[in-house]
Amino acid sequence: MAIQLEIPGQLIQKTNKSLPYFWAGFIIYTVTYALAFPSVNYLKVYVFMQLLGLTLLVAASFGVLRLDVRNIYLRLLYISLCVWFLYTIKRGLPTNTTGIINMIVDANSGVLLYFAPLALLLPREVPFYKKLFDVIAILGVFYLLLDAYYIRDLLNPDHSSGKSQAAVESLSQYLSFPAGFLLFTLNYHTKKRRFFALAIMMLSILFAVIRARRGLISMFGVSAIFAFILYLLTTKRKFIIVPLMAVLVFLLVGFVQQAFSEKSKLFGFLAERGTEDTRTPVEECFYDDMGRKDWIVGRGMNGEYFCPIVEEDADIKGYRAAIETGYLQIILDGGIVSLALILLIAVPAMICGIFFSKNVLSKAAGFWILLWVLSLYPANVATFSLNYFLVWISIGICYSKTIRKMPEEIVRKAFNLKNGSDLSYVPS
Repeated sequence: MAIQLEIPGQLIQKTNKSLPYFWAGFIIYTVTYALAFPSVNYLKVYVFMQLLGLTLLVAASFGVLRLDVRNIYLRLLYISLCVWFLYTIKRGLPTNTTGIINMIVDANSGVLLYFAPLALLLPREVPFYKKLFDVIAILGVFYLLLDAYYIRDLLNPDHSSGKSQAAVESLSQYLSFPAGFLLFTLNYHTKKRRFFALAIMMLSILFAVIRARRGLISMFGVSAIFAFILYLLTTKRKFIIVPLMAVLVFLLVGFVQQAFSEKSKLFGFLAERGTEDTRTPVEECFYDDMGRKDWIVGRGMNGEYFCPIVEEDADIKGYRAAIETGYLQIILDGGIVSLALILLIAVPAMICGIFFSKNVLSKAAGFWILLWVLSLYPANVATFSLNYFLVWISIGICYSKTIRKMPEEIVRKAFNLKNGSDLSYVPS
């Protein structure tokens, strides 16, 4: 069974030529940002490499992005979101050269994150997803290399080290976390890639535990649970897997309890922090400083709120442009309007992918969106990263009836082919 290709041949050829440059630019930018973010001195070479990567990415985008959103509901909301984002950017444009450069290269709070939803316009066909999986694996390799580069910081016993914290969070969020999507789609990968993705995830969790990054631990933990659920939905060995996992969970709980009680070096810092509440005081500052209009429309890109209790921001008279709670960060910049538009797009896609699809690819996309929505509380996950790109790519998958209704056998066959072009399709 083959699905007829309806995309013009010239457009496919143009996409195939542009896609390698698109991903090369994205990888250069992402790896450089992950390398530079924990550094004390933000060197000019970092900025140069980021701008080089962005130049490649933007130039290639004209040959990759397709203005093809056929679902009327999605089209109306997506256009509304794009227009609102442009308004949000306009209200936060810097007026000096340094501010403009920072706005361009900052993946956390710069202008780039507002263009991440353009990932919805990337090709929705099997050859593209195969390349996407390769990009995730490449970022995983760079994660291991930068782990080696920052190993002293990652294992630094000084729990107050801001550089160590930044290294764990930056490397995880920008390089290793997307490996979870490989675990979500185990059926389409070789055994080597499966073990590689699992190793990346386990190593990320280990460093998150050592540095007691509770938000990261919860995100990786939920990701592992979703991956296991998807595995159970497809495996024929449920009678072996379920009892085995029950035993492993029992042993793991016992090990963790013992480690915590003994205040071991591995879990000591996490046990020390325990249920320490460092988030509520910051959120209360946010609530106190936000007016009714601010809640509705936000304060624009790089909007700030008064929070003098955070020592690191004393040099800017107590004002902060970032808040660790993801959904509040979206509200700070673009208001409830931004958050509502995103959720009105994402939630129906998630439901369609999880409950109204016939293949693991669509279900994995639905679970990835759900993971992102749940992660909006423990972390700021609306950033210019592959994690966020995958959310919008997943939204495109879930809104496509053509993709969702593809039998699993056809999808597996497509991913196993050396060239999946004969199974490419135009999404509905």
